[in-house]
Amino acid sequence: MSSNQVKVLITIPSNLYKLVSRDEDEEELRSFAECIFNPFNRNLSEEELSKLIADVDGCITSWGSPKFTEVVLKNANKLKIIGHAAGSVKPYITDEVFKKGIVVVNAASTIAKSVAEFTLAMILNCLRGIPKYIEAMDKKNWDYKEQKGFTTYDLRGKIIGIIGFGVVAKELVNLLKPFDVNIIVYDPYSEPKEIALHGAKKVELSELLLTSDIISLHAASTPETYHMLGEKEFRLMKSTAYVINTSRGANIDEKALAKALREKWIAGAALDVFEQEPLQSDSPLYKLDNVFLTPHIAGPSDERRSQLFGTIVKDFKRFFSGERPINEVSYEKLKFLA
Repeated sequence: MSSNQVKVLITIPSNLYKLVSRDEDEEELRSFAECIFNPFNRNLSEEELSKLIADVDGCITSWGSPKFTEVVLKNANKLKIIGHAAGSVKPYITDEVFKKGIVVVNAASTIAKSVAEFTLAMILNCLRGIPKYIEAMDKKNWDYKEQKGFTTYDLRGKIIGIIGFGVVAKELVNLLKPFDVNIIVYDPYSEPKEIALHGAKKVELSELLLTSDIISLHAASTPETYHMLGEKEFRLMKSTAYVINTSRGANIDEKALAKALREKWIAGAALDVFEQEPLQSDSPLYKLDNVFLTPHIAGPSDERRSQLFGTIVKDFKRFFSGERPINEVSYEKLKFLA
């Protein structure tokens, strides 16, 4: 295939492009496509995108891209595929994109590996209180292990409750297998057979809340999942249970969680996402000693982030060779994605 046959617009600003790509990925793209790069060290405006999109077969975006509005799509006379070198495409893709038959792919499967690893790390942190020991050693307090006021646990043999069974949850299940845990899943949109194929069991939310030692959230932010864990749900959990949230902040009622942690209805939590970000300085969560807070960093590590562009390039190569992309985002599943 000659480079004249396919034109690909890369809207990613140069500073971000350096972070999400590797030289070999650009070389692979150039092997089958003519590349048109964002000429600015910033994201394009709607007007700029609408001009550059003319006569382009494919478009690669990332964080901060302008939305593919009707104004943009009016000039997209040849556009066949959009690849998002990041996770969620919800802020950028409109219904009109799918109506026009444009294929959409993203790099969520690549990011999922990092999020799953981070989630596993936070599970272990909660069960063993590792950050507390590190903090104590920073203060040269060798005797903290005798002074601590909490119980530590092993991961092996525990019941892990997973809410939402998307790509991150599936990666986490794979990482948990060596620990001989029992995994239960609440996801009304996943079939029991699909969940069983991954060695887990589908259950109702009430059963998951009542029986889980660890509850890990991996659901998208939708009207259905807004504050899906609130006071009622926290009161159902074991007093020894931990809650991990690396999905979306709005899935948890933070005021109710703070109360549950303060009054010890549950043992603790680890939160990487919050309903309002940055987390407000007056949040009661800052004052609690049984919650670990991180500033929305569960996404790709620096190493993994550099592979995002390559994930899209590989799917573009498949698409323009007549194969089906691996990371296609369907319109039907869009509302269930993070």
